[in-house]
Amino acid sequence: MGKQPLSDDYTLLPRPPDPVPSYPTIRPKDAATLIILRNHGKQVQLLMGRRHPRHKFMPNKFVFPGGRVDSADSRVRTDGDLNPLTREQLLIAMKGRASENRARALALAAIRETFEETGLVIGKPLAQPQSSRSPVWQNFLAHGVSPELENLTFFARAITPPKRRRRYDTRFFCVSADHIAVETGLEDGELLDLHWLSIKQALELEIPPITKTILNDLRSRLNSNGELDSSAPVPFYYMASNGFRRRLISLPSKS
Repeated sequence: MGKQPLSDDYTLLPRPPDPVPSYPTIRPKDAATLIILRNHGKQVQLLMGRRHPRHKFMPNKFVFPGGRVDSADSRVRTDGDLNPLTREQLLIAMKGRASENRARALALAAIRETFEETGLVIGKPLAQPQSSRSPVWQNFLAHGVSPELENLTFFARAITPPKRRRRYDTRFFCVSADHIAVETGLEDGELLDLHWLSIKQALELEIPPITKTILNDLRSRLNSNGELDSSAPVPFYYMASNGFRRRLISLPSKS
């Protein structure tokens, strides 16, 4: 487990119904999602797309770009690193062997999945040429861009409840659209109907319950200028014996 404990305080939320059919409980896989924010007039917009109807996990639902961590994500070199607050928050209650490399891989997975599903390259110009054995990462690096970790904000974490066909331990990151280095126009077809939406518009779509929860969290975290408070505690959603819990990930105060 991660080196930092969670506090004992939590909030109980309505328990989601058991799925039909239900499946044996499996260990959730590490995954990551990226919420890209941009100012559009007086509104903050975010990028969402509809999952392909053939997907076994949340078909036809509108979601943020993201997916499971790939082994190649832990081997990609970057010109910068996670900011210290994000790195420490990611390590809190990390299941299995907690490491800074796993924390980096989560952030890199969010960037890679966004590139695959939207064609957007999040990063900054490479200091020197790089290559990767991963075809996806090689395509990313071919644009002369290094994935940019220091401007990602760890925003939320959610574990898929038991008895689902697929289970993920998903970390949600936020980043400003100002850090889009290249718009390739290429997509892999996993996300359809990509749109920039206000939070109000997004909440009116067919979205998973956890996405609705994350959107409401996001609305409460944005200040009057549409900026995200990156120092706030991170909500963590998961199922426990007494129901669906919401706990806050925050660093211990220094004495």
